[in-house]
Amino acid sequence: MNGTKQSSANKIYAKKVLDMIFIAKLTMKQKDLEIILQKVPNYERPNPFIEQYMTPANIAADIIFTAFRFGDIQDKKVVDLGCGTGIFSFGVKLVNAKEVVGIDIDEQCIKIAKNYSEKINEDIEFITKDVKDVDIECDTIIMNPPFGAQKSNQKADRKFIEKGFEISSVIYSLHLSKTISFMQKLVAALYGEITHSKDYIYPIKHSHTFHKKKVLNHDVTLLRIIT
Repeated sequence: MNGTKQSSANKIYAKKVLDMIFIAKLTMKQKDLEIILQKVPNYERPNPFIEQYMTPANIAADIIFTAFRFGDIQDKKVVDLGCGTGIFSFGVKLVNAKEVVGIDIDEQCIKIAKNYSEKINEDIEFITKDVKDVDIECDTIIMNPPFGAQKSNQKADRKFIEKGFEISSVIYSLHLSKTISFMQKLVAALYGEITHSKDYIYPIKHSHTFHKKKVLNHDVTLLRIIT
């Protein structure tokens, strides 16, 4: 396909997505959001050392609607820590967050998120920054931090939780279910409170040479934390 045809195809695709978003916003349901989030671009070259795996659209939509029902999204400032290509950022904006900021250490995935936000005409700020350097205060954090499954990245989710306590009143965070007892102790030590939890099966598709299965399912748990 030559450049002109590719550009025309991209414009048609963008218009279809925009039309879908406009219609869905009028009567947004969880399934509508899930379908829209399936359009968010994935990582081009996922980095295994910082555990870049895109949150499945059905899980992302469910977490966002959970936060919405608790009153933690609409008209709130929401930060997506470790945003990747922005699936949570786009989702919370579509359910009427007042302001959304997506932050990630990876410049390439921030570029992808920025390009997509321009394509679908959503006003979201995306910033390249290490989580330890984030100083933007907000009402709510929604995040899927690294699970700490890689030896080089063990307990990586701890620094995300600690940062959440510094800058936000409410945190929604996804963790390996086997680490929840540790997370409970961490939250208690920080004088926070877990007010809600929900379990999911999180499929990770074969995307690196060390993966031995086409899909590996992980037991994960969402935590709603009051800081």
